[in-house]
Amino acid sequence: MRNIDLKKEKQKITNFIKTYFKNAGFSKGIIGLSGGVDSSLVTYLAVEALEKENVIGVLMPYKTSMDDSFDDGKLVAEKLGIKYIIREITPMVDAYFDTYDQNADRLRKGNMKARTRMCTLYDLAAKEHALVLGTSNKTELLLGYVTQFGDGACALEPLGCFYKSEVWKLAEIMGVPENIIKKTPTADLWEGQTDERELGFSYKDADEILYALYEEKASIEELLSQGFTEEQIQHIISIVNRNRFKQSVPPNPETHTI
Repeated sequence: MRNIDLKKEKQKITNFIKTYFKNAGFSKGIIGLSGGVDSSLVTYLAVEALEKENVIGVLMPYKTSMDDSFDDGKLVAEKLGIKYIIREITPMVDAYFDTYDQNADRLRKGNMKARTRMCTLYDLAAKEHALVLGTSNKTELLLGYVTQFGDGACALEPLGCFYKSEVWKLAEIMGVPENIIKKTPTADLWEGQTDERELGFSYKDADEILYALYEEKASIEELLSQGFTEEQIQHIISIVNRNRFKQSVPPNPETHTI
């Protein structure tokens, strides 16, 4: 895995946020606070870049959300002294499926929750004249482990240059509460869901393989010599390839060749 100076990177990211907001003509940023390490870290970075009075957190629980998701999101907001808004999304999500498709599977329902949260964020951003800060990291973006136009929608992606392993380390440097850093990563889209169980591998392994393949341009043989299995490597490659369409803006006839 790469060796970077996270303290310097932190300064680089806060400068990026400041400059982006200044050039866009905005002073306020709004963030969906899920209680996870990524959204918590983005909030800490935003407060440092924009000042706490210009950062708004939004907690958007669903009826099956884990209690600690809400509690930890609120903890971050209160610890940093930022304004936070609570928007329960259960009535919005359930109204759709109760009306049109009560037998929808959990993936469809999970994606609807993610998109409902983003619609809520963008509505509040319009009300507050704020920009939406994304909370996805480089690992998730490479794997396409985001809901298109859900958690993948934002004005800027401060953690888009950090692998998940680096997010955890930077969160420690920034003083994110330890219980948030150490909790099991989950998008909390359905009961019992965890990122690593759904993906089929650990973030640590994913980071090592992604970095080696796509930054160091290592061969599969080199990865095999590092102790990874053919199955692990091919599984990650297949996920990247399958979700590559999420990594670019929608194509149009002038920019895309079939």
